[in-house]
Amino acid sequence: MTLPRSEDHVQFDGKDTLTRRVNVSLAMCSAGSLIYAKMGDWTWEAVNFASAMNVYTARRVDGLPAYLSFYYFRVSSSEGLHPNGITFGDELDVTSRVFGFGSQSVLTLHRISRAGTLTDHEMLDPIEAYERPRPDCMYVETFNRWISRGDQESNKGLVDASPVDFRHKHLSQLPAVYSPRSTARNARKNRSFFPSGLPGFAPKGSPFRTTYALDVARDLNGVRLVYFASYFSIADIALSRAWRARGRDDRNFIDRVALDYRLGFFGNADPGAVFDITVQIWQDERDSRHEFADIVISEQGSEQVLAVAGIRTLLSESDSATEGAT
Repeated sequence: MTLPRSEDHVQFDGKDTLTRRVNVSLAMCSAGSLIYAKMGDWTWEAVNFASAMNVYTARRVDGLPAYLSFYYFRVSSSEGLHPNGITFGDELDVTSRVFGFGSQSVLTLHRISRAGTLTDHEMLDPIEAYERPRPDCMYVETFNRWISRGDQESNKGLVDASPVDFRHKHLSQLPAVYSPRSTARNARKNRSFFPSGLPGFAPKGSPFRTTYALDVARDLNGVRLVYFASYFSIADIALSRAWRARGRDDRNFIDRVALDYRLGFFGNADPGAVFDITVQIWQDERDSRHEFADIVISEQGSEQVLAVAGIRTLLSESDSATEGAT
């Protein structure tokens, strides 16, 4: 009998790339946000190695904490390998490469594949991730900004910050054409990653509206900011409610394939906050199995946009047939 490893095997190339063999545990997979939380851990770990500093205890020049916050997160998948298709016991190979964006930002690319699928130490080039993705891989793009509290008693009014010992000048520069800065900026401005919709997609019914009360027992991280992965969960909760409102089965929601999941993080919130959430579903007029969901999360009262999600989903044949009959 072969026993699973209890820890990931991580190797660092000395500059900007980490490779690891991952044994999927119970704490990193579900129908919710756990896998995205793990991807975030991989980002922090990669930046930790590449910058030769402890990102977990980073400090500003005045000694106050600085946090490597998520500003833009994208996961590109396929039917063969996607976030909801990972379960405990799976073995994955993960290559993580860090790119420099100055003293206050950093971008990390991750390539995820089934263990043994790729040649050992095959380099991750941006062209592969953005233009020539392999059908047997999942690609994760995270753009992070160093931030700090402007008011130490509040999660609002977060300000840009840069740790005093953050090393970045040795990192490779991502080609400007792939930069997510304008993508995230426009999503915030337009309250959508695709304000005009996707070519060939048409709105499926009216926008669905719901609310969500921030859960202090689940949604805050170790420094009492709203945890980035909670936004994935909140967006999925809203989407699942929209599915139910259309008469869909919960099992089909669990089995969905998220081909492209984009999330922009534009604000934080204090305990007691209530979110207003709008979900607009678009359907491919050429293939009803393909859908796209526009999700906007804003704070009730202030109307501040906290997050915008764009999720392109592949439905099961049975779900597509049921939807078409209603």
